[in-house]
Amino acid sequence: MWVRSGLTYRTSFLITTFGNLTMTFMDFVGILLMFSQVDSLGGWSLPEVAFLYGLSVTSFGIADLLMGSMDVLGARIRDGSFDLLLVRPAPVLAQIGADRFALRRLGRIVQGGAVLGWSLTAVDVDWSAAKVLLLPVMVLSGAAIFTAVFVAGAAFQILAQDAAEVQNAFTYGGTTLLQYPPSVFGKDLVRGVTFVLPLAFVNWVPACYVLGRPYPLGLPGAAAFASPLVAAVCCALAGLAWRTGLKSYRSTGS
Repeated sequence: MWVRSGLTYRTSFLITTFGNLTMTFMDFVGILLMFSQVDSLGGWSLPEVAFLYGLSVTSFGIADLLMGSMDVLGARIRDGSFDLLLVRPAPVLAQIGADRFALRRLGRIVQGGAVLGWSLTAVDVDWSAAKVLLLPVMVLSGAAIFTAVFVAGAAFQILAQDAAEVQNAFTYGGTTLLQYPPSVFGKDLVRGVTFVLPLAFVNWVPACYVLGRPYPLGLPGAAAFASPLVAAVCCALAGLAWRTGLKSYRSTGS
């Protein structure tokens, strides 16, 4: 229904999609402005940072397309309309994900994919079969990790009743963090996004393997291939958190 609604006015859809693409590209413009003044950022060249950027934005874009409507959950709980979703013969999580589904978010995926494609032609990498196969694994695993963060954030909104901005700090804030090399951040922050909230497995850890760089925390080389396992664990924990949140939900009574 939301897809058909969005495509009713084709010109408006194209304009908003292009606008979404342009706004997200401003982040990369900021990186380009930095490199207009320096030759490297934390020891990483522009193509290498663009590689991180493309992976982060593309993975997040896929998750945002599927689950980006999770931030409306708090409003639904406050006005009592969340109860309507509970009595419908469809999974509540699927209904929330489809709520106000916006194809214009494809602009973020297109923009991230374009930067990623350019970085692959410019970066200096000794390609092997393992590294080539790791690229799509990184994108899909990263999307799954971000999806898990969206779902866990939605579960927290059920408990807090209004915590969309807290969720955004880990979703939108997380993808912004991953656009820059880990070497520019403190060790404690890198440890946190590696072992506590494992966003580092979206791109930092596998990208270091692809680019032939040592990871700041000295992880073994095999960790680069752990992204699918990390994504599976994150999704399982997010699913558990979501079910716990639903069980603890108390209607507003409106």
